[in-house]
Amino acid sequence: MAESKTEARKVLNVPPSGGRRYDMGGMTSYFLSDEAETESRYSISEWWLEPQENGPGPHSHESEDDIFFVLEGTVTFILDGEEIEAPKGTFLRVPVGVTHDFANRTAARAGFLNIFIPGGFERDMPAIVQWFADNPPSKD
Repeated sequence: MAESKTEARKVLNVPPSGGRRYDMGGMTSYFLSDEAETESRYSISEWWLEPQENGPGPHSHESEDDIFFVLEGTVTFILDGEEIEAPKGTFLRVPVGVTHDFANRTAARAGFLNIFIPGGFERDMPAIVQWFADNPPSKD
């Protein structure tokens, strides 16, 4: 008897601008692979910030690492209060418990790939989208 493959054991092919889209004013995310496809081991998403757009605000995660890879432009990451200018090609790992934020302080669109380990972050996205609708970020 042949075993059926779980979603995590199937090839996943997501086209450009595919995935589950979440709009948060001048910030948009596309969740490409998350707990349903990875058995909650990780989630992968793209995040895009319009020029002069702030991120979500300082926050930390109690049990997840955040991995960032800048795809386009320059993203300012704030890690425990220290700012890091991260141009295209920059890789950052933000471990559990580190307070962090990000922003695009340039005149060009910027984006990064985010890997969240373990997965499950996407469960919070509807509430995050609603929060941004109720509390639009200020621009510096």
